[in-house]
Amino acid sequence: MIYQIDPVKDQRWSEFAKRHARASVFHTTGWLKALRETYDYEPVVFTTSPPTTDLVNGLLFCRVNSWLTGSRIVSLPFSDHCEPLCDSTDDFSFLIHYLRTALEHQHWKYIELRPTNRRFCDMSSAKGFVPTARYFRHLLDLRPGLNQLFGNLHESSVQRRVRRAERAGLVEKCGTSPGLLRDFYSLFTATRSRHCLPPTPYAWFRNLSRYLGESSEIRIAYHEQTPIAAVLILRFKETVLYKYGCSDIRFNRFGATPWLLWRTIAAAKSNGAVSFDLGRTEEDNRGLLEFKNHWVPQPQELTYWKFPEFHSFDAATGRKLRMAKRAFSFMPKSLLQLTGRLLYRHVG
Repeated sequence: MIYQIDPVKDQRWSEFAKRHARASVFHTTGWLKALRETYDYEPVVFTTSPPTTDLVNGLLFCRVNSWLTGSRIVSLPFSDHCEPLCDSTDDFSFLIHYLRTALEHQHWKYIELRPTNRRFCDMSSAKGFVPTARYFRHLLDLRPGLNQLFGNLHESSVQRRVRRAERAGLVEKCGTSPGLLRDFYSLFTATRSRHCLPPTPYAWFRNLSRYLGESSEIRIAYHEQTPIAAVLILRFKETVLYKYGCSDIRFNRFGATPWLLWRTIAAAKSNGAVSFDLGRTEEDNRGLLEFKNHWVPQPQELTYWKFPEFHSFDAATGRKLRMAKRAFSFMPKSLLQLTGRLLYRHVG
C-alpha cells in the first residue's frame, strides 16, 4: 500500500525529518508552510508507512497547479535539493513505480526529483527519469579549526577582502526584524534588477521569517548606516545554508559580502555546525561559480531529474531566456516586482 499524508498536519513527518540523517531544512514544516502560504502549493508525502505506525520512509513533493505551466509534482519548488528519505532501495523503487503509474491518472505533466545522493541519481535514471538541469553545490567542512578554515580560503579574493572590510569599519546587524527585512529586500530587488530578473515576492521572505523562526536569519553589512550587502541564511541541525545574497555595487570595494559570509561561518562553527552549504549554482553562471570556488574549490554536482522529459519555463535557456531578460531590463522597478509576484508561483 502507498499512503499520502499532509506533512504540515501530520506530526510524524516533523519527527521523522528531525531524526533522519539526510533530511535538510527543505524537509521542515516551516519551509513547507512558507511555500504553501506564498505560492499556494500543496505539500504531500508518499510513504509505505500505515497511518498507525511511525514513518520509515517518505518522498516529499509539492503539487503545483498552474494554468500557465500545467500541473506537476516537484520535490521541491524553490529548494536547492530535496533528498528522498528512503533507506531501502526496494521502498524507493516501489514509491517511484506508484508515482509513474499515477502520473497519467492525476494529469501531471511531469514528476521532478532533486536528490543529492548519487545512489538515488543512478536509480532515478534506471526508472526512466532524465536529467533536465545541472548545478553545483559548494559544501564547506567546518570541523577544522577557525584559523585553518580561514587560511584555506582564497588569499586575494576572500582573505584580503575580509580584512579590507574589517579596516573599513563595517557594522553588521543580524535578525529577522521588519526593519532588517526591508533593508534586505531593497538590496535584493536592486540586485535582481541588475541581473534583469524580477525579484522573488516580498511575502516569500516574510513567510520564511514567520514560519522558520530562529532557523532563518538576515545578516546585513552597513557602511555609515547605509545597507551595502546582505545574506539570508537557513539552519537545520548541524548545517547552515547560504540561501540568498545581495549587494549595492557602489560599495563593492569594501568586500562586504565575503566579510558577511566569513562572519556567518565563524558564528555557525561556534554554535556547533559542522557544515556550511553555499547553495546551488547554475553551471553556466561563471561569475558566481568562480566566487564560490574561492571558498570550496571542489563543488559537488547536483542534478535534477524529471519523468517524463519535459521542457518547462524554469529550465529555459538560450534564446528564450535572453528574450525574457531583455524584456525585464526595460521594466521599471515597480512593474518588475509585480511581475515577480505574478510569475514565480507558475515556475516553481
